[in-house]
Amino acid sequence: MGQRARLLARGNPLMAVAAAVAAVAVAAGGVLAGVQALWPHQPGSQAGVYASGVRHLGAIHIALPARPESWLGIYASHAPQSYAGVEAFASATQHVPNLASYYSGWYQSFNRAFADEAAAHGAVPAIQMDPRGVDCAAIAAGRYDSYLISYADAVNEYGHQTGRGVVIGFGHEMNGFWYRWGWKHTRPAVFVAAWRHIVDVFRRRGADNVTWLWTVNIIRVRGGIRSPAPWWPGSSYVTWVGIDGYFLKSSWTFPPLFGPTIKAVRALTLDPILIAETGAGPLPNQPAKITDLFAGVRAYGLLGFVWFDAAGLQDFRIASRQALAAYARGAKAYERPAE
Repeated sequence: MGQRARLLARGNPLMAVAAAVAAVAVAAGGVLAGVQALWPHQPGSQAGVYASGVRHLGAIHIALPARPESWLGIYASHAPQSYAGVEAFASATQHVPNLASYYSGWYQSFNRAFADEAAAHGAVPAIQMDPRGVDCAAIAAGRYDSYLISYADAVNEYGHQTGRGVVIGFGHEMNGFWYRWGWKHTRPAVFVAAWRHIVDVFRRRGADNVTWLWTVNIIRVRGGIRSPAPWWPGSSYVTWVGIDGYFLKSSWTFPPLFGPTIKAVRALTLDPILIAETGAGPLPNQPAKITDLFAGVRAYGLLGFVWFDAAGLQDFRIASRQALAAYARGAKAYERPAE
């Protein structure tokens, strides 16, 4: 997972507005209007490989609230195969996350079972789709549209059946050099074309219950991690911006760690920012880092953060009594009444 040294909410966090099924106008000559816009033929797709069973549901719009300090998420080991890690984290920290994150390889379907489990616990599924083993140029050219259509239809169906949204990202940490879709491997213009194509496919299928999360790595000039500007697809293609970064050393604090990247993002957009992946290793001052994380999110007016509760370059799991207490204290600001 790259540079990562990798509530039940008191209220429903969703501000869902379900749009009516798209109108079908039948003219005197029997012409159907509007259907082609929602279910167009997709040239160049892999016909029959991902046959979707979802048809004629129409568009659905679900927008997630974007208040500062409103989202606390978790990635737990074995997600999305199991929700047990998320439940264990909630029990240990005395706070149920309202974002449940997992990583999805290319060709993996929308995990409806995990999404339903998240919904049952008052959480929104946050999915990072990564194009492992495929080329962004091929995505942009429509060669994987059959897969994307199937995925979009499943997300659309989930929205219609549950009235809930999902968070989806694609090709995270692209301003770093460790992924095939990132710097030194794929031209930024090609990445942008793939990102826009994916969003366009979802929108054409009526799956407008997606909060699109464009996630970059923290800028590290000496580490060769670039400003994310060349990979920016435009505000009409992004809902939230995600920033990934970790407290890898005892001396690191929030402002110098995240501040330069927040500034760079703000030069591109005023879209809400979520710390999409973060953690602090088993440092003696892990509790202080957790407190600093909550304080930094508040000071910069960010949405919140997703804690990577697993082992990466370091073991980021929160286990000590002091660290759990620090998290529980900070999480109290995120407990809100029902919408």
